This record gives sequence, C-alpha cells and structure tokens, in this order.
Amino acid sequence: MESVAQKTAPTHNSSHNHPPNKVAIPLIIQPSIDAIPPPQGVTALTRAQSSHPLDPLSAAEITVAVATVRAAGATPELRDSMRFIEVVLLEPDKHVVALADAYLFPPFQPSLLTRTKGGPVIIPSKLPPRCARLVVYNKRTNETSIWLVQLSEVHAVTRGGHHRGKLISSHVVPEVQPPMDAVEYAECEAVVKDFPPFKEAMKKRGIEDMDLVMVDAWCVGNYSEADAPCRRLAKPLIFCRAESDCPMENGYARPVEGIYVLVDMQNMAVIEFEDRKLVPLPPVDPLRNYTPGKTRGGVDRSDVKPLQIIQPEGPSFRVNGHYIEWQKWNFRIGFTPREGLVIYSVAYVDGSRGRRPLAHRLSFVEMVVPYGDPNEPHYRKNAFDAGEDGLGKNAHSLKKGCDCLGYIKYFDAHFTNFTGGVETIENCVYLHEEDHGILWKHQDWKTGLAEVRRSRRLSASFMCTDGRIEAEVKLTGILSLGALLPGQFRKYGTMIAPGLYAPVHQHFFVARMDMAVDSKPGEALNQVVEINVKVEETGENNVHNNAFYAEETLLRSELEATRDCNPSTARHWIVRNTRTGNRTGQLTGYKLVPGSNCLPLAGSEAKFLRRAAFLKHNLWVTSYSRDEMFPGGEFPNQNPRVGEGLATWVKQNRYLEESDIVLWYVFGITHVPRLEDWPVMPVERIGFTLVPHGFFNCSPAIDVPPSPCELDSKHNDIKDNNGPPKQIQNGLVAKL
Repeated sequence: MESVAQKTAPTHNSSHNHPPNKVAIPLIIQPSIDAIPPPQGVTALTRAQSSHPLDPLSAAEITVAVATVRAAGATPELRDSMRFIEVVLLEPDKHVVALADAYLFPPFQPSLLTRTKGGPVIIPSKLPPRCARLVVYNKRTNETSIWLVQLSEVHAVTRGGHHRGKLISSHVVPEVQPPMDAVEYAECEAVVKDFPPFKEAMKKRGIEDMDLVMVDAWCVGNYSEADAPCRRLAKPLIFCRAESDCPMENGYARPVEGIYVLVDMQNMAVIEFEDRKLVPLPPVDPLRNYTPGKTRGGVDRSDVKPLQIIQPEGPSFRVNGHYIEWQKWNFRIGFTPREGLVIYSVAYVDGSRGRRPLAHRLSFVEMVVPYGDPNEPHYRKNAFDAGEDGLGKNAHSLKKGCDCLGYIKYFDAHFTNFTGGVETIENCVYLHEEDHGILWKHQDWKTGLAEVRRSRRLSASFMCTDGRIEAEVKLTGILSLGALLPGQFRKYGTMIAPGLYAPVHQHFFVARMDMAVDSKPGEALNQVVEINVKVEETGENNVHNNAFYAEETLLRSELEATRDCNPSTARHWIVRNTRTGNRTGQLTGYKLVPGSNCLPLAGSEAKFLRRAAFLKHNLWVTSYSRDEMFPGGEFPNQNPRVGEGLATWVKQNRYLEESDIVLWYVFGITHVPRLEDWPVMPVERIGFTLVPHGFFNCSPAIDVPPSPCELDSKHNDIKDNNGPPKQIQNGLVAKL
C-alpha cells in the first residue's frame, strides 16, 4: 500500500460568493506598446494584429516562417538539404493570453487580469508579435535544429521573391533524431523493394510482383548502441497483398516473416539485410477485407434504416474564429502536428461569479503501444505515435454523415510537409452537439410527478452540460499481425486465421492538463489532494461493521505526487484552489476520476521503458514550466537517454502545496485480440473525466430546460408483428 504525508488543508470563505462591490478602475493607455480595444465605455483603439495569440499558424504564416529559415542557409547546398519536421506557433506566456482576452478580442474579459488592490489597470496598446517555432532536419549533415521566427514584420524579400519574417534564434540539438515523415516512409518502401537481395527473398516466398509488396518503415527505438541517434534508422515490417487489381485489399492480412532489413533513412540505403527464416506466407483469408458489400466478397445487411440528426434552429454553440461559446462554457481550439487537437483557456461563466477558469491548456501529448511478444520482429514494436510520428500530421479529413452526424462546424489544419510546402487537412477538427442520454431525473412517488432533463454533449472534444469535462479515446483500426508455420502455436497472441496471429499489446495515452482552477493567469493557487476510501475498523465507531469514509491526503511535492490508480479504494484526485471557497467553506476544486486503466506489463528492465519511464505511474503532478511539454522529452526517436522528460523533471521535487499545477494522467488498455477484432477492430473506448468537486454551490445542471416529451405518432409509433402501433409511454426509455 502506498502512503504519503497526510494533512487537512485549511478552508477559506471566499468573497466571490457575493456580488463584488463596484469599484472605478482608472485605465492607463501606454502608447509606446500598442493599440487595444478596452471594455465598454472606453474608446476602442486599433488592433495591431487580427490573429489571437493562441490561434494556430495560418498557411501564410507557415510559408513566411519556412522562407525565413531557408533564406538563412549559408549555402545553396545547406538550403536544399533542409527538411521541415514541424512548424508551430510559439505559444506566448500566459499573461499575454490574458491581456489579449481581456482587452483585444471579444467577448473582452478584463476580469482575467490580476489587479493590484486600489491600483490602476495598465493596458498596453500592442501585443508581442506572433512567432513560429520550427524543427528542421538537415539531410546532408544529419543534424536537427530549432529555429524561432518572428512573423509580424516583413523584412527583405528572400530568394525566389517570397517575403520573410525576422529570424530570432537557431541552435543545433545534438544527438537526437526528429520524427519520421510520410515522404521518408514512401522513399524507404521504394528503396527496399528495389533491393536485389530483397527481391530474391520474396521470390523464395512465391512473390515476384513487387506491386503486391507493402513495406512499412518503423523507427528502431533504442535497444543497443547500434541504435544511437548518430544515424537515422528504420527497420521495416513487410506485408504482401494477394490481388494486384484490388487496391482496397487488406494487405496486412499477409505479414512476411523472417526477413530482417535495416535502412539508413538519411542516405536512403539498405545497410543490413538478412533472410533469416523462410516462413511461408499465410493462406489468403477470405474474411480479410472490410470494404462494402461485393468489394469484400460479402453482402451488406439490408435491415438498417436511415437515422437523421437534425437541429432545425441550428446549434447552441457560437464560433468566432477559434473561440467557442457553448451554454456556459467558453474555450479556444488549437491544433499542432504533434498533439493534434489542443483545448485552451477552458472556463465556465457562473452567474454573479463571472468567468471562472478551469484549465489553461489540455492535450494528449503522447501515445505508446508496446507489444507483448518477445519474438522478432514484434518485441521492437513500441511506437511513440506522437514523438516518433505526429498525431496531428496523421489526422484524417472528416466526412459529414460518416465520422460525425448532425450540424457540424469544421476547422481546417495547416502544417508543413517535409520539403517546406504547406499542406492542409480540410475538415480536420469538428465541433458538434450530441444527445447524451438522461442528465438527471426524479419522480415523486407520492404525487407521481416527474422532472427529467436530457444531457447534451459538445464534442470538439469532451464537454458536457453538467460541468464535467470528459476525455475519451476511441480505439479502432487493423491489427498488427504475425505469420506462423503450419501447426505452430504462440502463447503471446491470438490465432486470427490459419497461419495468422495477433500479438497481445497495450495502448497508453498521456494527457497533459495545465490546470487553473479559479486561478487567473500568473496566479499559483492550486494544489492536489488524493482521496482514498477507507473501511472503518470494527469497534465502538463501527458496531454494525458497515462504516467507511473518504480520507484526504495533500500531495506536497512532485515525488510524493507520482501515484497509481487503486479501484479498491475508489482513488481519485482533486485539484483545488487554495484561496477560493464555496458556500460551505470548502475549497473549490475539480476532481480527476479515472476510467479503466492499467500499467505496463513489461518487466522493469524492458528497453522501451528507458524512453517511456513516464508509463510507470498513472499520475504525475508537476509545477508549471514552459519547456516541460512532452513526457518523453521532445525527441524520443532513437533516444538513448534513460528517463528523459517527466521522470527526470520530478526529481527536482518542486513544491506543490500552492502552485501552478500541471497534471499528467497516463491511461491505457491491455488488448488481448479477439477474432471479432478482425479484419477491423470495432471501436473500444477508454478515458477519464474531470468533475466539479465543490466548484459550484449546487448542481450546475439544475437550470437546464426540459425537453419536449410529446411523441409524433406519425413518425415515432412502434409497430409489432401482432397488432396496431404501440406508442412509447411517457417516462419510459427503451434501448436495444
């Protein structure tokens, strides 16, 4: 049983429980900085820039940033060898965001700025310029560098006639490899398929048509000094389709075993090759395909009738650029090629208490998928999907009616490709409302009267009407398979089809939550407590032997705050504001409620855990530091440094009793494949929830209006086979 120091934090009555006194605050304009529209009643000034400080980079800004860096190359050879891994917004300090939200961008929220008691509010008239941060790989020198470019000023025209920004800084990061790119994957496949020994090995397996062969490049990880980042390496996995005239055939149903290939990705050359074991290709599985009807060799069911989601008056949310307002919530949407969707400045408008912040920044910062088969090549399948590849760069364009239903607001995402061009994923992020079942209900048995409210969920990601924030990951896709010899059995996986098996594996996700519960930017007023439910000892206080209670433990420092889930004690954690109380005097807070979870099943000395030491605990808590963004460090690809990132940062053991808190929640699932997961795994859901805990004085969902419960008999009658239509009785919910 884990133990930490226990302390009951003091409670505070908050003046925020009552309408604030109206105080005249003088406004001081500093013309030496820049123009800002102040609140109502003050003459609006000219805004210096149209983009909010947290808006993702536009296509034009990416183009300017790339042109600036390329122009800084000393020679034509150096410029031509630049490969652009990532171009993202250099996110400004929190006080800059607060200033923009207070006086520059609607809905103008001056309460965001911390005011000195009795002092004036100083309003600068200009925001700092937007900047881009670029990760650049030099293909000629095998070096990785980081560049900062100021975008607000257009300087000299570069070679080729493009405008460029102002270069702020650049430096080489030694002994790292940046994420791989899709261009490299395609080049790697072509090089391997054109390698004569590889062709000969495939010929031994009865394959001479290289168009049937699929070569998937995988990062090598770091298992020995041979994998050191002084070389850019990949070890591909090989698959083979059965039909050359069927582009939608599932080629992953025929893995090619026994061939070992090592590719130098810098020079695009096969540097090691060995045909170690001749394993026959698995027989063609008639159930391998997943396309509609006849294209997969089957027939689609015909008894599914159309289901339409309509909102005749439009959605309840409002969108202004990347700023979203929905019911009492407001927040901003962002996007990065590494993390994908980012949610900024989450707040709840709570009546007379005004706008109450909950979090500054929420995102998924890593995904790790370790496999449990010790055999080649499966033991080295330990993908870091964010750090080695990029979750955002692999996002799909969403299609209305397929990925999502109803009234949809789409957002495009822009990012750089390998050679510096701009690519756009249209409809990459969507925003829509969905009915989410019953929110609350009560029926008085004496009167027979009932009150029911339905829940509505806003899905840009994870908002829900009753004050909670839900993070949900949907897992689906094609299993990564292995081939077996006839009659062979392997206990580290599930036999899916003759000669074909799926290894056991795990999926882990890391959510980084820069919390700000009732805290303005610049304030460090949060703490974390752990709650465990304890069984009362039998005795005078428990004569009926039924008593249990919740015990609270304050997590005082970062090392104390490395914690694991414990369902046997209903363990959860609460982020509290140390200065703000509710009507009972308790501190306001939000609790993290774990969903189903697991820890790595690999041994403590597993090689992949040297790069993924952050998987060893479900919860980490750190004091905010701007540079601490990714739990495995910025460059986990081929990283030989043990425990870099989160596991190293917490060794500082920073004070957490009253701090600017960042939660890192690691959650995962152990996947023992089923036959029903083939050929495409149905969606499985995992996640967690942030729930208000004393944040409100009562249920925030009490003011949700009732929904019409009359049923249109023309459209909603249910007919059975034995009689006339039967209407659903009021208050009864039928589910199949």
